[in-house]
Order: sequence, then structure tokens, then C-alpha cells
Amino acid sequence: MYPYLKRFIDVFCSIIGLFILIPVWLLIKLAYIVVGDRKDIVYKQKRIGKDGKPFYLYKFRTMVHDAGDKLEVLLKDDQYRQEWEANYKFKNDPRVTKIGKFLRKSSLDELPQVINVLAGDMSIVGPRPLVPGELESIGGDKKYWNVQPGLTGWWACNGRSELTYIQRLELEYYYVDNCSLYLDLACIFKTIIAVFTHRGAL
Repeated sequence: MYPYLKRFIDVFCSIIGLFILIPVWLLIKLAYIVVGDRKDIVYKQKRIGKDGKPFYLYKFRTMVHDAGDKLEVLLKDDQYRQEWEANYKFKNDPRVTKIGKFLRKSSLDELPQVINVLAGDMSIVGPRPLVPGELESIGGDKKYWNVQPGLTGWWACNGRSELTYIQRLELEYYYVDNCSLYLDLACIFKTIIAVFTHRGAL
């Protein structure tokens, strides 16, 4: 019963999300044009989904368009490399644009993922979708792949960037082991609070 109810909620919420996505998409595109950035504002990145199957995740771009090239340069610096190897992110990422900082703080950068949810690659609630090789590199438990990754999750609503990578994994495993309609609804409620309070936002 739970899987069918979860999918119903996913489809219902993602359809509503599409109606929000379109005007937000236009406003963000206009904002980037105003500051002279005419590159695509949505980017896709390969992530790993349920049962270890890859898919392309969609997000609003929050970094400079050549962020990949700039990352290679940053990783030549020992301080940046150590931080990246420990967390797969930077606390103060110099590649993030001013518009991107707002999108991250408001969590609007995640909005295009409603497309992934509608397509069935993701769920509204689930573990953070990892990049290929990420789980293996830290010796993580493959049970991570037992459920669909989520637009939000037990980690995302319980501290986000305030937590260490290991603490984050423990919260993700907790969800995998205990996922239920009650936990999903609790996660959605806590996520709404976290978004409005900006708790743990990058």
C-alpha cells in the first residue's frame, strides 16, 4: 500500500511543482540575462538512483557556467582538495554566483527536480542522489540504493550543511531502514520549516 501511496503523492506534488517551475524559470533566466550571463540556467548531472541505476538530475545553475573547469583548478590547492575529499563540496564555494547564493539559500535551485520526480527517477522524499562512485569512495553501505533518491530527505531536513558527511550518511541510512508514510510526511513538514528558516542552507 505504501509504495502506491508514495507514488501518488510524488505525481500529485510534481504536477503542482511544474506550475510553479515555469514562472520561476522565466524570472531566473531574466535575472541572469540582466547580469550579463546568457548561458543555460538549467544543468543536468548524472546521479545514481534506485538499484544503482544512473539518471540525469536537473537543477537551476547556481555556479559559473564553466564550474567544472574551475573545480580542476581549485583542487590543485591542498586546502580546497582536502575539503572536497572530505565533503564533496566547499563551505564557501568561489564558483557560486550571487544569483546562485540566493537560489541555494531559498532552495529554489532544487525546483527542476520535480521533472525527475514526475519521470519516476526520484521521489519527493528519499536520500540525496549521489554522483557515480561517491558511495564506493567512502565505503558506504549499498542499502543506500534500496529506495529512490529524493528531492528532500531525512538529512536535508535535519541540518543539511551543518552536518558532517558521516552524520549525513547515518541519517540517510535511517530513512532507508525506516521509510514510511509517517516519516515522509514528517520530512516534508520539517523541510518546509528548514526552507523558511534557512537552517543549514549553503
